[in-house]
Amino acid sequence: MEQLHPHDPHRIGPYRLLARLGAGGGTAQVYLARSERGRTVALTSVRPGAAGDLRARFRREVAAARRVDGPWTAPVLDADTEAAAPWYATGYVAGPSLRRVVDGGCGPLPERCLRVLAAGLAHALRDVHRAGLVHRALTPSHVLLTLDGPRVTGFGVTGFGLARGAGSGPAGGRPGFAAPEQQRGGPVTTACDLFGLGAVLAYAATGRPPFGAAGPTVRGPEPDLDGVPAGLRELVRDCLRRDPADRPGTAEVLARVGAAGSVADGRVLGPWLPGPLVARLGLHTVRLLDREEAGPDRPLPAAPAPAPPADLPGGRGYGPPPQSPPRPRGRAASTAFLLAVALVVAVAAGATVYAVMTGEQDPAPPGGVPRPPTGPTATAAPAPGDRKN
Repeated sequence: MEQLHPHDPHRIGPYRLLARLGAGGGTAQVYLARSERGRTVALTSVRPGAAGDLRARFRREVAAARRVDGPWTAPVLDADTEAAAPWYATGYVAGPSLRRVVDGGCGPLPERCLRVLAAGLAHALRDVHRAGLVHRALTPSHVLLTLDGPRVTGFGVTGFGLARGAGSGPAGGRPGFAAPEQQRGGPVTTACDLFGLGAVLAYAATGRPPFGAAGPTVRGPEPDLDGVPAGLRELVRDCLRRDPADRPGTAEVLARVGAAGSVADGRVLGPWLPGPLVARLGLHTVRLLDREEAGPDRPLPAAPAPAPPADLPGGRGYGPPPQSPPRPRGRAASTAFLLAVALVVAVAAGATVYAVMTGEQDPAPPGGVPRPPTGPTATAAPAPGDRKN
């Protein structure tokens, strides 16, 4: 989250802009925004200089994305494709991207997290494919982690007939995560998304793309799966098969990760994230609440520096919960109280969830005093790689 720049508008359509969330491929800007009724959204606006070239594509992709209906994706809520600077708004997902989590100090995820991640991604892709679409760009940056499970974003979804040649990178894919047929400009089918699922899982387990930054080739070395848990290695390897017909479909992925016992009704059944990451999500909520009163002319409070990663049992590379941020000055008593409560709950929940996942019965309190241990076209035919979808 970044303070609005001086040249950023204060409003786009019916939405008041609160902060910057990131850039959309160099041709768009993503904002945190709020509707007049108080709903928080992620609003993507095409830069005015690029609007002429992108308007037709933008119009059809908004229409395509609105066909996806499911709890594992961020829904398109509103759009104006005819504005001087076209924009669309999706439901805001209050959680960091997988890339930020893995690259930002938390490191690779443990196996239970990976199984839930795989289940959520497979559900999201099943919803996308049922709408007759292909995501084409499943990467760690397009996977957000929440307490309820992973959510798939990324405005790269498009119809089967529109996929090839659309978007940045080879056939809309991203180097390191695009399937070999995408790399060489071949047909983009649902099997490409299953390849992306495998590449994202490998990245989440190891902290690196399975074929390196350049991605796979038609003929080349096998994926580097060193570090992927043994219970998931064959599934990841099958998703990364060079022949699309050899990849599993979403139904097979769900069965092989035991999704029936871990996710239901669009959410995870029980805790799934390591405790320190839960605490970090709590801090994210604190900053979001604080941003309620911050406008274009008010800087955001400084984010607390995360604690250095440490080797903890059951969660490789996860350090202790971040330190509590300083109490905001000049705030109303009620807002300060909400922030304090959110942070205390986040840190306490983090310790508890970590204990559940690691098997510790008596987790150390947030203050760090140790205790003695106790024990994701509508009628298009499915691709060969989607045989069990």
